[in-house]
Order: sequence, then C-alpha cells, then structure tokens
Amino acid sequence: QVQLVESGGGLVQPGGSLRLSCAASESIFSFNAMGWYRQAPGKQRELVAAMPSVGMINYADSVKGRFTISRDNAKNTVYLQMNSLKPEDTAHYYCYARRGSRYSWGQGTQVTVSS
Repeated sequence: QVQLVESGGGLVQPGGSLRLSCAASESIFSFNAMGWYRQAPGKQRELVAAMPSVGMINYADSVKGRFTISRDNAKNTVYLQMNSLKPEDTAHYYCYARRGSRYSWGQGTQVTVSS
C-alpha cells in the first residue's frame, strides 16, 4: 500500500498563506485521483480539493479562489497552495490517493489560522 506523507502545516495569521505537500512512496500516475480532506474538531471530515487523473479539479465552495491543488509527477508529490487563510480553515489536513475504490491516507498535518 502506498505511503503518503504530508508536510507544510503550521500556525499562520489570517490572510496568510501555506503550502501543503503530500509525498507518495510510489508513482502517482497509477492513481485515479489524489486530493485533500480536512477535519476540524467536532466536525466531519470534508473534501477540500480533488484532482482526478482525468477530468476537472473539484474544490469545496469554501476554498474556491483561495486554494489551488497541483502535482509534480517527477517528485510523486501533490501540493495544496492555500492563500487568504481564514480562522475557519483551521483543521487537520489529510492527503488521499484513490485507486479504483480503494483509498489510502496520510497521517495529516495541522493547519491553525489565528492571530
């Protein structure tokens, strides 16, 4: 099973930016989709951004225009650029990779937006 390792989280002030990285232990070409979910305390896990191998990228309405998902196939890495961060973006962010109906998850990285 693929290993996914997230990094790039931290504490940032409102209006600031962070870039999350998700490094995969194998080629990401074979996955049907990769992306990011997040979960805040007391809330359900929600999809932030999904990048299918074919088709359009999908973003949560709450992050459209502020977050951008991208990939570097040579580095087997997926990124989430987060700009104009808001306190409500505070959550644990998880990377996922989907192959067919099977999902693999990273351990997550914490993002805290606070002044």
